[in-house]
Amino acid sequence: MKRIIISATSDLVTDQRVHKVAQSCVLVRYDVIVIGREKKDSLKIDDRNYKVKRFKLWFEKGPLFYASYNLRLLLFLLFNKADIYIANDLDTLAANFLSSRIKGVPVLFDNHEYFTGVPELLERPFVRKFWKAIERYIFPKLKYIYTVNDSLKNIFEKEYNVPVEVIRNIPLCGVEKTENKNTNIDIPRDKKIVLYQGAINKDRGIEEAIKSMQFVDGVLLLIIGDGDVINEVKKLAVDLNLQEKVKFTGKIPFRELINYTQLADLGLCIEKPTNINYIYSLPNKLFDYIRSGVPVLASHLPEVENIINQYSIGEFIESHDPQHIASQIRKCLDDESSRTLWKENLKIASHDLCWENEEKILLQIITRALKQK
Repeated sequence: MKRIIISATSDLVTDQRVHKVAQSCVLVRYDVIVIGREKKDSLKIDDRNYKVKRFKLWFEKGPLFYASYNLRLLLFLLFNKADIYIANDLDTLAANFLSSRIKGVPVLFDNHEYFTGVPELLERPFVRKFWKAIERYIFPKLKYIYTVNDSLKNIFEKEYNVPVEVIRNIPLCGVEKTENKNTNIDIPRDKKIVLYQGAINKDRGIEEAIKSMQFVDGVLLLIIGDGDVINEVKKLAVDLNLQEKVKFTGKIPFRELINYTQLADLGLCIEKPTNINYIYSLPNKLFDYIRSGVPVLASHLPEVENIINQYSIGEFIESHDPQHIASQIRKCLDDESSRTLWKENLKIASHDLCWENEEKILLQIITRALKQK
């Protein structure tokens, strides 16, 4: 049996893309090991149909974390048999590439984002130059690269003159949505639910969404996830005395997430176009909303706008002014004729947008890599 080792720097609890890739490989009878890391606050990993190994490291962020993770990963790859490596994002690529060169194992690069364009790196030019140097050295030498949308594909192909394929991060359609709507927090049933789920990081519009709750009544803003600015946004909600209008769940394992998503009346996808990574993003949450039949309020980002306009499943904000966001939220919640149309169109979009279609591309790439090994 051929073995695939998949590596990521996440703790794997909420990482749906890595799970779907692993599961697709298992279903066609590959032996799969998925490597992540275990943080002090990481939740327990649920039962999965593939092997999981999470590194416990002394450092949880910064240069020492990335150095220690890649060293541990390199040693693991060197001393364990594999026929294919799958590296998720630039922060796992160095160890995979080096082991690939030493052992002759093909490496597939699952490039989720424009890593060197994230806002955290734009404010740290030296660190950004370091990651860009790694990318410039390794990227042109790779044979098997795929990313999450056409915009990023075009950027990478133009920058490095190598072919890049697209595998979007879309939910499975073969798994029925659960009717169990139990959640671990008290969600009032007499309010409309506006949902933000995903990374709680800078420039994702979360602060403005919280401030918008000052201007709407009968609405609860539910924020699911964790990230770099979680403490700041929680403090903002308290400072504005919005504890009854804004609730935080923290991380939710992806198998439970749909229980929360399908409670929502409106899903937010309002990242700011402040950097190349966000401008050309196609967030996972957009497809989670679609899968759960939730209309979307989004900012004008090209890939997001294409999906929403193609299927007519929501509205847009024209600015991140909190009063304008509040006005658009109210419009989306109160316009019954539009909501009826969106709900019907969401069924069509959910039928069309399936991981089962995306995984065909993944398995074709793996087959080519094994033949050319």
